[in-house]
Amino acid sequence: MVLSPALLLLCLPGCLSLTCPRSVTGTVGGSLHVQCHYEKSYEANNKYWCQGNDDIECRTIVETKGKERNGRVSIRDDAGDHTLTVTMENLSEDDAGSYWCKIQTYWIWDSLSRDPSVLVKVYVSPATTPMETTLPATTSTFPLVNTSSLVNAGQSLNVSTKKMFIPQLWSLLSSIHFLVLVFLKLPLLLSMLCAVFWVNRPQGLLGEGRVTCPGALK
Repeated sequence: MVLSPALLLLCLPGCLSLTCPRSVTGTVGGSLHVQCHYEKSYEANNKYWCQGNDDIECRTIVETKGKERNGRVSIRDDAGDHTLTVTMENLSEDDAGSYWCKIQTYWIWDSLSRDPSVLVKVYVSPATTPMETTLPATTSTFPLVNTSSLVNAGQSLNVSTKKMFIPQLWSLLSSIHFLVLVFLKLPLLLSMLCAVFWVNRPQGLLGEGRVTCPGALK
């Protein structure tokens, strides 16, 4: 049976009055939401969510005027915003596939006519495990001071200081001894020699009345 032009005009607005995303993606263990919009004229109509490759033979899962929740899948119709929302929870890889968002109509009884429907492809990706990086605990440490090494270092420093100081002191004492020898001991030695010669002078020189001392200035 062929539809009349009048019925085609009635069917055409209904077929173009439902909009949904072409595909949605979720992860294993997570959830996803499919939001569809419809025209105001379909506020009172039954909306449903079905699964299958064909929109006519697809299997109904949930519907707004019946079973609004079926296990992990639920449907909600917000007539004020003309929005239909389908929620799939605790996803598994088996949930991936072809789904249909549809609006049930009662005024078309022809076998060739279809309810307004939109194909939605659902993809489920494996859950990603976050990588955890554990850093080793760090403790601020201070180097231990070996007191024995400090003592040894101090002793070494004292020995080095003594080794440096003794030659300098010896050099200073040697120069002082030389000065004392030149200016004090040598004149004293000459004076003693002169006294010895004076005491032991020959008797023949007494008449002459002079004695020459070694080292005496002329």
